[in-house]
Amino acid sequence: MEINTIDASVLAKMFLAGAKNLDAKKEWINELNVFPVPDGDTGTNMSMTIMSAAKEVSALENPDMKSLAKAISSGSLRGARGNSGVILSQLFRGFAKVIAEYDVIDVNVLCDALQKAVETAYKAVMKPKEGTILTVAKGGADKALELVDETDDLVFFIEEVIKEADLVLAKTPDMLPVLKQAGVVDSGGQGLVQVLKGGLDALLGKEIDYTIEGAAPKKQTAESASNPYIDAQANQEIKFTYCTQFLIMLDKPFSSKKENEFKSYLESIGDSIVVVADDEIVKVHVHTNDPGMAMQRALTYGSLTTIIIENMKLERDEKVSAMKEKEMQAAGLPEDKTEETAEEKTQEEPKEMGFISVSIGEGINEIFRGLGVDYIIEGGQTMNPSTEDMLNAIEKVNAKNIFILPNNKNIILAANQAVSLVEDKNIFVIPTRTVPQGITALINYIPESSAEDNAKRMTEELDNVKTGQVTYAVRDTVIDDKQIRQGDYMGIGDKTILSVGADMEAVTKDMVAQMLDEESSIICIYYGAETDEEAANKLAEDIQEDNPDVEIEVHFGGQPIYYYVISVE
Repeated sequence: MEINTIDASVLAKMFLAGAKNLDAKKEWINELNVFPVPDGDTGTNMSMTIMSAAKEVSALENPDMKSLAKAISSGSLRGARGNSGVILSQLFRGFAKVIAEYDVIDVNVLCDALQKAVETAYKAVMKPKEGTILTVAKGGADKALELVDETDDLVFFIEEVIKEADLVLAKTPDMLPVLKQAGVVDSGGQGLVQVLKGGLDALLGKEIDYTIEGAAPKKQTAESASNPYIDAQANQEIKFTYCTQFLIMLDKPFSSKKENEFKSYLESIGDSIVVVADDEIVKVHVHTNDPGMAMQRALTYGSLTTIIIENMKLERDEKVSAMKEKEMQAAGLPEDKTEETAEEKTQEEPKEMGFISVSIGEGINEIFRGLGVDYIIEGGQTMNPSTEDMLNAIEKVNAKNIFILPNNKNIILAANQAVSLVEDKNIFVIPTRTVPQGITALINYIPESSAEDNAKRMTEELDNVKTGQVTYAVRDTVIDDKQIRQGDYMGIGDKTILSVGADMEAVTKDMVAQMLDEESSIICIYYGAETDEEAANKLAEDIQEDNPDVEIEVHFGGQPIYYYVISVE
């Protein structure tokens, strides 16, 4: 089978097939995470990024190349989540810039588009690291350059590009020792290969096979069945039974006043409320005991579609329910990411400074609010906010200068990407990699100083904060010569795993001991949703006994998955 040109209609099908193939394999890609933490999310981030673009592509009735390119670029750019998702969106952005200038794609155009994709993605990353999705993309683009003068057959051309990308992917463990030690290939690169393979299948007219080649099915073990986090979630009281999600197809304008009235009504019958509106559609998410009441009120604004109601008390613990919500979000449904602070009000005149912070738990939220944060984005490692989430938050904060605290190294790129899309406000992304760094940045904010001076000061202070986090392992592996078994507790520092063992208290103390040095003066302990206050206070007392000259504070963090988040300054 030989094909010499691809028109917009065929390319749209190829893109959608690539998106679906990635989405079908996202959990497998998640499991390629180097650290065996329960919130590995590369596959989910990439899937949600590409599905954001897929939604826009599927909405095109008779696409030409220019409109298709815009849908791919804009959709992925705004939906980008996590480092892998942002890089994927930049690959699409570069690719789209080239194809937008043509009516059909041949081998030469495709080769140029692949070169531009790689160039754009590399420029977007401050310090590109080889052995990642970037390397896999470059390998495929380099192969395209070799073949461009040898063939006009797009099928052969794309097959060879994918073979090379697969070959480079297999070599990523040799480029990054941490991959080799963990026994995995780069997860982002694997995600990109799945997109390419799905696209090729569509070009060939195949029925896409979503089975995972070479991956053994996950077995339920006694350790995973009795996982302490999942057990606690299963026993957690659920105040509102039904997770209710739907779309309103508006039949009249949905003003800010109507939006606020609708939100207030939903708050009176439930919680976990998200209402995201554009000109034609309103996305709604609410936990309630009476879904009918929410839908009945929604019907006053228009017709309903894509209705999903889940009984959260049946057959699943909270973690499984959250995973299902994440999958539905990838299909374009609303996500429980953002929440307006109580202090947020529409102001006629913008104030000078405003703050947006990503947060990970109820207690942490309150700490950030107390430090003056205007808008909190619920997120963190297990649910990275998108560029669109950042843009929505920026729009809500009525200030001339806005500081964004990502508080996670995997969210910084998405925040920076949002900055490039904002023209009417000055945005400063403070590169906070952890929640304690975000808190330190806010403490060092000085109202009398300029935005630029504050951004510099807040950034400089981040180096004085060490962060450790305690969670559990989801699989057996070896990292930095540490033998880790499924169910073990892990104390994870800023750069690597500091301690491992079967006793959480011992692991936590060992982690803190490695974080301390002669200059350490303050330890802050933020205990999570699955840790009780008594245990946290006992831990503080034990650490204080060993370190009498260090001041120790204990705060309720309320974060999931991580039993403790601990900072040392």
